[in-house]
Amino acid sequence: MKKSDYFVIGVMSGTSLDGIDLAYIHFAVENNYNFEILEAQTVDYSKNWREKLDAAIDLEDDKLQELNKEYTKYLAEVILEFVAENNIQRLDAVCSHGHTIKHEPQNGFTLQIGNLPEISKYLQQRVVCDFRVQDVALGGQGAPLVPIGDKILFSDYRYCLNLGGFANISEKQGDEILAYDICAVNTVLNHYTRQLGKEYDDKGRIAAGGVLNKELLHQLNNLQFYSLKPPKSLGIEWVKAEVLPILNSVELPIPDILHTYVIHVAQQVTKVLDPRENAKVLVTGGGAFNDFLIQKFKAYSKCEFVIPENRIIDFKEALIFGLLGVLKLEGKVNVLSLVTGASKDHASGRIYTPS
Repeated sequence: MKKSDYFVIGVMSGTSLDGIDLAYIHFAVENNYNFEILEAQTVDYSKNWREKLDAAIDLEDDKLQELNKEYTKYLAEVILEFVAENNIQRLDAVCSHGHTIKHEPQNGFTLQIGNLPEISKYLQQRVVCDFRVQDVALGGQGAPLVPIGDKILFSDYRYCLNLGGFANISEKQGDEILAYDICAVNTVLNHYTRQLGKEYDDKGRIAAGGVLNKELLHQLNNLQFYSLKPPKSLGIEWVKAEVLPILNSVELPIPDILHTYVIHVAQQVTKVLDPRENAKVLVTGGGAFNDFLIQKFKAYSKCEFVIPENRIIDFKEALIFGLLGVLKLEGKVNVLSLVTGASKDHASGRIYTPS
């Protein structure tokens, strides 16, 4: 399926459980893929859904299958409401990431719920989804998948840094691109701000009011993952097994934990940036609104940190999953083996059509 332009909806749900990001996008296919985000919205999870998704990692297989069916239907309802509210008439495909419940590439397994074939029937639309499974089957990490979008859509930047549930980065190295997960961000920060009755730390103000604990920082910075070479990726399993036990082992006020963890994130992120040049870094994801974190990036690095317009900050991943879907429809590579460690570049994802 090759056309001169595509109208698609990109759908993304991140591990930080902020909500479901939806972006209605026009891609004009010429020598490159020029894009315009026509409409965009984040649908917050209800308390009930957030609790279900947060606890899903511990479910038995039969219960997880039930949740997958329930979430697939719920996700379709959210997408249909987005289509109706924005009076979307022209639509070539819905390109959906789903929601990651388990990510264990070392065991040859990854699961994103919401990607059952029924979603196409519910929507009565072509759906491109389940982008990670094939890469893991080919020996890859199944992540990160965004770098091909960084290469095609944001080539003006040396680095593209996304600060969502996890920090991940794409780096241009000549004609190649290197990308990997760096550390957990909002999965950890939001875990503690919710204990204060807040969904997130607005502009990092709570963290800014805390005090650094050097011993805690030392323990965090010595996590084994940071010594591994790319390709490498992270999942919520790692946060619960490695990070939270360290943070929960100390009796500190939450502002001090947040302050120390922000310093930790800033140090881990800036450590991977080239210290010799003032490279441009595009910063997106919810963490881009954390002024305290961005301030610390600038304190530790000479790079130029570029904060784009809000639609790019909030919906870059939904945008890129829209692109991944278009590339899949065209039969083109949308996952890079150099990034994920798979045995070959490939066109990943499943295409469902309504029966």
